[in-house]
Amino acid sequence: MRLLLDTHTLLWFYSGDEALSNNLRETIKSPANACFISIASLWEITIKVSLGKLELNTSILELFDFLERNQFWVLPIEFNHLVELQRLPNHHRDPFDRLIIAQALAENLAVATRDSFFSQYGLTITW
Repeated sequence: MRLLLDTHTLLWFYSGDEALSNNLRETIKSPANACFISIASLWEITIKVSLGKLELNTSILELFDFLERNQFWVLPIEFNHLVELQRLPNHHRDPFDRLIIAQALAENLAVATRDSFFSQYGLTITW
């Protein structure tokens, strides 16, 4: 499976939060699956930490090292993602979520998210 983790899924996986099911945790860990993190998620985390809206007990560099050690692919923002983003209906207004949705659609990725509105975009959701 090719799986794009939503920002909260990444944070829960990284911190070992029990809000993430054991089944999904094992799916993410499985070498049979390719797991992706949007650069938009890392951008969102960085902004929220700097504004004091998110407490992260590590630096963004340490988080990136964790992603590399665990063989996550960091998905950059490409032009085709922006084309897909422009086509999206306005089911949701969060710009980070909308970019993650556009990337998932453009790259044909399933999304690991607890946010129910993602399914309104015709995505395959794993939770």
